[in-house]
Amino acid sequence: MRDNDQVSHWNAPVAGTPVEAVVPVPGSKSLTNRALVLAALADAPARLSGTLRSRDTDLMIGALTALGTRIEGPTGPPAPGDTDLVVTPGSLHGADVECGLAGTVMRFVPPLAALATGTSTFDGDPAARVRPQATVLDALRALGADVTGDSLPFTVAGAGSLRGGRVEMDASASSQFVSGLLLSAARFDEGVELIHVGGAAVPSGPHIEMTLAMLRESGVAVEHPTASSWHVAPGPISAVDRVVEPDLSNATPFLAAAAVTGGSVRVPRWPVSTTQPGDAIRGILRDMGASVTLETADGAEHGTLVVVGPDRLSPVEADLSAIGELTPTIAALCALADGPSRLTGIAHLRGHETDRLAALAAELGAVGCGVTELDDGLEIVPGPLRGAPWRAYADHRMATAGAIIGLVVPGVEVDDIDSTAKTMPGFTSMWTAMLAGRAM
Repeated sequence: MRDNDQVSHWNAPVAGTPVEAVVPVPGSKSLTNRALVLAALADAPARLSGTLRSRDTDLMIGALTALGTRIEGPTGPPAPGDTDLVVTPGSLHGADVECGLAGTVMRFVPPLAALATGTSTFDGDPAARVRPQATVLDALRALGADVTGDSLPFTVAGAGSLRGGRVEMDASASSQFVSGLLLSAARFDEGVELIHVGGAAVPSGPHIEMTLAMLRESGVAVEHPTASSWHVAPGPISAVDRVVEPDLSNATPFLAAAAVTGGSVRVPRWPVSTTQPGDAIRGILRDMGASVTLETADGAEHGTLVVVGPDRLSPVEADLSAIGELTPTIAALCALADGPSRLTGIAHLRGHETDRLAALAAELGAVGCGVTELDDGLEIVPGPLRGAPWRAYADHRMATAGAIIGLVVPGVEVDDIDSTAKTMPGFTSMWTAMLAGRAM
């Protein structure tokens, strides 16, 4: 578990001039952890290149290894810097699984534990124990699993197989509940027919589309007959060698730096076509007045994304239901805009690493914004901003939001910048290099 007493206070550096930098971004957390799960369940070894190595992905590697999967780097057991990994499936067995604060581990790994032989115990950081979890555990029970508990810590007594079949769930709190079942469902005896029955739509739809695309790449028969139903047929999961795209959500604070300083940031290897929700930042930045260009060669799969900031940021009214994870970055941009903004469709953020709506309202208010918390979002009214302590709440995206504000507001002190290691180790070095105009 993470020791919440060991945190790193960080005086966010002010950009004295417009940022001008090239910022390569490490691999996608969402793609990496889905690829690791599918490789652990596959019918042969698979090679994963360009993976993200962060707290969340290392927790996934640790969980799958504990359950019986062999994961190796170029010279043996994976070292922290190894982004190329070979995953060899093994006989799954019971284990102690450390979840940290990783929603993907909490929600993607229990179905594997139900397929294992023996009992697995799951636990994590104190903040993880209050994150929504019962939905996926209740669904596993309905599909034949023996599960004790409704939140961390909980146990899964695996019998070596799982019946599967039809199950209803209210996934309005997190798309990870859907993805967590779909990723393993081909290994269930009857596959799965999953029906969302919540009053609200499932948030973060692009993440489910990412899961479906990766399942199809792995030879799994997947149907999505309605907006609230999915069907996965039983069958093998083919081993697929994958190259992981850069993490577009992790790129957004650096792109925001160009926007708020009137500078220019270039991110190489930006995919021309992607299932990552972080790609939507391009439209948000355009709406706020930035110039956004994807420079590509003819027929290329990747290019360089170039963001040039405007003289003044325009406010926005945006439904972020599909891209909720970008909210802290967008909220920081709104705090520096020249008028009030309204962000909606994000009630589910109350169940993320922290209650992100309350956290953003508190921290933006502390630096001088007028913020109203809505039933499903935030109204942000910029004001004269001032330096103040910025609480990260052990939440990586809250920490980077503080860094964005600190670019133009002296005296912003982030209380736990090390929380960025959840998905972006070395963030402060990357931020410093960006301000110095050096590529990392």
